[in-house]
Amino acid sequence: MTGRGPTPSRGAPHAGPPNPRKGASAHQPGEVATKLLGVPFETLDEQTQRVARHVAEGRHIARNITKSYDEETNFGQRAADRVASFGGSWTFVGLFAGVMLAWVGLNAFLLASRGRTFDPFPYILLNLFLSMLAAIQAPVILMSQNRHSERDRLNAEHDYEVNLKAELDIMLLHEKLDQLRETQWEELLAIQKEQLELLSAMTQKKTVSP
Repeated sequence: MTGRGPTPSRGAPHAGPPNPRKGASAHQPGEVATKLLGVPFETLDEQTQRVARHVAEGRHIARNITKSYDEETNFGQRAADRVASFGGSWTFVGLFAGVMLAWVGLNAFLLASRGRTFDPFPYILLNLFLSMLAAIQAPVILMSQNRHSERDRLNAEHDYEVNLKAELDIMLLHEKLDQLRETQWEELLAIQKEQLELLSAMTQKKTVSP
C-alpha cells in the first residue's frame, strides 16, 4: 500500500496571484512613462504627469469642466454672459429697432404738430446714446468671449487628458492580454507534455504485459 502525502485542508485558501487593485499599484508613474511613453517621468509636462499618475493608480480622470468652471464665476462674469447673450438675440434686435423707430416717429410728430422737436434731424442725441451703448456693450461682450475662450481651452486640455489616459489604458490592456496568452500557452504545453508522458507510459505497460 503506497503512502500518500498529507491531504490539503478544505478550509485552506487557494494561493493565487495577488490582485494589484487590492494592494499596491501594479505600475508606478515612472514605469508608465518609461514603458508606454518612452520618456522619463520627470521630463513630462504637468498634464501628462497627472495622466501617468492616474493610470498608475487606476483612478478615473474625467470630470465636468463646465460645471466646475461656472461655479467659480463671480457676479461680474455672470452679468457679462447675460449681457452678451441678450445682445446677440433677436429680442435685442427687435427692441433696438423699435426704440429707433419710436424715436424717429416721436420727433417727426413733434416737428409736424409743434414745429420744433427735442432731437431734430440728423438725430445727434440719438447718435450720442447709441455711441454710449456701443462703448459700454463692446467691452462687456469681449469679457464674456474671453471667459468662453478660457473655458474652451480647459475643455480641450481635459479632452487631451482623457484621450491620453484611454490610449495608455488600452496599451496596458494589450500588455496584460499578451502576458495572459503566454501564460496560457505555457500551461497548455505543460498539460500536453503530461498527457504525452502518460500516453507513453500506458503504451509501454500494454506492450510489456502478456
